[in-house]
Amino acid sequence: MDAPGRGGVIDTFDARLPHGITLACRRAGAVGAPRALLLHGFPEAAFAWDGVMQRLAPRAHCVAPNLRGYAPSSAPPGVDAYRAKHLVADVAALIDHLGGRVDVLVAHDWGGAVAWAFAAQHPQRVRQLLIVNAPHPATFLRELRDNPAQQRASAYMNFLVRPDAEALLVENDFARLWRFFTSMGADDASHPGGGWLTADLRERYREVWRRGLTGPLNLNPAVTPSLAGQPRVVVGRRSGLCGR
Repeated sequence: MDAPGRGGVIDTFDARLPHGITLACRRAGAVGAPRALLLHGFPEAAFAWDGVMQRLAPRAHCVAPNLRGYAPSSAPPGVDAYRAKHLVADVAALIDHLGGRVDVLVAHDWGGAVAWAFAAQHPQRVRQLLIVNAPHPATFLRELRDNPAQQRASAYMNFLVRPDAEALLVENDFARLWRFFTSMGADDASHPGGGWLTADLRERYREVWRRGLTGPLNLNPAVTPSLAGQPRVVVGRRSGLCGR
């Protein structure tokens, strides 16, 4: 096991897992403290948890991996390599790498979908589960099937599985990706909880996105509940992604 960063200092390490995947991780906290594992969402990366880890560092050993497909973690080719079972296996192997059971698994957005699956399959390996903006898969499937408001809110997922999605997302300085944040006031200090998307932080996101979006986009089918036999959600203006 690698020694974690001390106090609120963020450092990095590569977790080389026995099934051939390497996860590039960020960490902070003290040796022997309760373990917290944090999984990011889309279109983010492990660094999105830095502020949280720094706050938790005095009382926790925090690790945030870049998920499979997010540089500089391993990005195997093909959508099949991003099926839920492989993502769950990555989390299980990373927890083994860290020394076993974690005290709290924290996850956001698409990372939350992975965390739900992991906790269902390995409940004995997680003491507490904290999910942000990722409903239970059964609840999500029900709402996606029956609730027009949820269908509209989730319409962007159809865009992300289009063959030309990556090319469109990189256009105009990643204009469509910024909308994931700015549509919620991230660049507006007058918006409740907004104003956090600074120029420096924008550049950090650009650094991640410039390294490729194929892997992150491959995660979308893996974490989206199957709607076989159900009407396809139609991308509309609410998604903010298709307009040129």
